[in-house]
Amino acid sequence: MTLLDPDKQTAEDAASLAGEAGDAGTDAIMVGGSTGVTQGKVDDTVLAIKGAAKVPVILFPASAGSLSPHADALFFMSLLNSKDPRLIVGEQRLAAPVVKAWGLETIPMAYLVVEPGMRAGEVGHADLIPRKTPFIAIQYALAAQMLGMKLVYLEAGSGAPEPVPDKLIRAVREAIGIPLVVGGGIRTEKAAGAVAAAGADIVVTGTIVEVAREGDALRRIVEAVKAV
Repeated sequence: MTLLDPDKQTAEDAASLAGEAGDAGTDAIMVGGSTGVTQGKVDDTVLAIKGAAKVPVILFPASAGSLSPHADALFFMSLLNSKDPRLIVGEQRLAAPVVKAWGLETIPMAYLVVEPGMRAGEVGHADLIPRKTPFIAIQYALAAQMLGMKLVYLEAGSGAPEPVPDKLIRAVREAIGIPLVVGGGIRTEKAAGAVAAAGADIVVTGTIVEVAREGDALRRIVEAVKAV
């Protein structure tokens, strides 16, 4: 999946990037960001993307104020390792009646921020999961599964120097029976292939698309993931 942040480019640019990502073989476009995202920006971005790409558009929100009725679905996320209850259930409480009124499909997901966390960890007040302590990640992931969540997302943070470690991914994959999403720090086909080989069911890229503006780079990443 390809993540686009409505605060990092215009809706028109997002549409162009989404079109390139779709052509490169991405399976879905995720729309969201940690800061500066408003419903107006999300609405404009989602509508522009839907006009340019033929893959599903899924919201990846930081708060109840960054939703859109125009998306195909919503990752209904809980940042389980946040120190702030607002990000575990508070924003979700505010969003729930609106999402129900819109009839938007929800996909319950546990969001877990791993060291270094970057801006996602900072904004999310995360008690970061240590890179060398898989058991902590396993505890959170199992709790998420037992709470009925449908996905677990391991996030190293946008712009992270390296992805989530293979050993940690593998440990979580072996412990849970629901799909595993991994993102952050995945800039090359080698890194993407390693993350998929370690057990990620879904690999998320974002920075490489927004910064490089190079369809071939994303195509190589997609091919590496799907070759596993």
